[in-house]
Amino acid sequence: MVSGERRPGRDLAVALFVTTTASLPVFLVGTLAVEIRHSLHFGTSALGLAVSLYYVGAAAGSVPLSRLTERVGGVRVMRVASVVDALLLVAIAAFASSWPVLLALLVPCGVASAAVAPATNLFLARRTPDGRQGLAFGTKQAAVPLASLLGGLAVPAVALTLGWRWAFVIAGVLACLASTTVPAPRVPISERRRSHRGDDRSVRSVPLVVLAAGLGLGMFAAGGLTAFLVSSAVADGFGKGAAGLVAAGAGGAAVVVRVATGALADRRGGRHFPVVAAMLACGAVGYALLALSAGTTAHWLLVPAAVLALGAGWGWNGLFNFAVVRSHRHAPARATGITQVGGRLGGVLGPLSVGFLASHSSYTVAWTVTAVAALVGAATVLLGRQLLVTSNAARAA
Repeated sequence: MVSGERRPGRDLAVALFVTTTASLPVFLVGTLAVEIRHSLHFGTSALGLAVSLYYVGAAAGSVPLSRLTERVGGVRVMRVASVVDALLLVAIAAFASSWPVLLALLVPCGVASAAVAPATNLFLARRTPDGRQGLAFGTKQAAVPLASLLGGLAVPAVALTLGWRWAFVIAGVLACLASTTVPAPRVPISERRRSHRGDDRSVRSVPLVVLAAGLGLGMFAAGGLTAFLVSSAVADGFGKGAAGLVAAGAGGAAVVVRVATGALADRRGGRHFPVVAAMLACGAVGYALLALSAGTTAHWLLVPAAVLALGAGWGWNGLFNFAVVRSHRHAPARATGITQVGGRLGGVLGPLSVGFLASHSSYTVAWTVTAVAALVGAATVLLGRQLLVTSNAARAA
């Protein structure tokens, strides 16, 4: 239920802005990887480890920060996390003189991202009318590929002209601005703490853990791709600027798909998890085509393959979160905090695995593994939905 004055358009814009800036650190590292690696002198595997440890920080923070969000409210967490993110982005630009320093700054960036996810989910669940929540969650979650798109554009627009550090400075300014757009809390913090005691009783842990595993497998594939798409394209013969534009175009496809699937979810009214599973399966086709393009002379195939892999194979996250929130209306931050652990762990293992496989074998093998992970993820999401239905948590999920 939405309380108080309704300004869903403004609230959605705030959630989108905050989520986008919180997602920028890891995607800037991925898209600016060639320049950063050259400047700081580390290899492909080290890049994969750096991105993976960002997601370790996010996984570690997901459950405790989702509990905190239920107690103190989404807007308070959004404000603080955005300021912390801004400081960390500027710190990367100013102080990242080696791989260990970059690593030390990326991990707390992941924690800040873990705070933003349940906070914005709670914010939208409480402030958006029921008939528009699918669109709201799809649009909000489009912030993540939007960050990938901005990271891709940062290659030719900033990194190749001013240097990669200025891209992080600009991102830090945007994160600071995002904090100023968050509205004031509607409920005193003491009242929130009293009214939200006992919310954990409405959370079905077993179905959520299975759904978290499905989310994790999907993010294993998507996380590996976002971290290494530019590097893979350069290895296939694309120039740095062109490779950045490929990443931007694929990220743009994911933005469009997330918004569209959210809008369709409002019309459909149910069976959202089967749609998520179907999109994961389509994404697996894109990953398989990436493997084919890396193993043949048909390097042009990388462009449509990347668009399909990120469009369908990464365009379902908003719909997934919407379905979880609808099945746990009384504790949306807590429920999505549990499922996001799976997503974060998938983000840990995906870049790490793709980096290792690309370094020690080939991108063909790496993208084949991501295709298999996406297919298994689709089956796991369907299993999690069945467990939800059996527990009577959400017939429409």
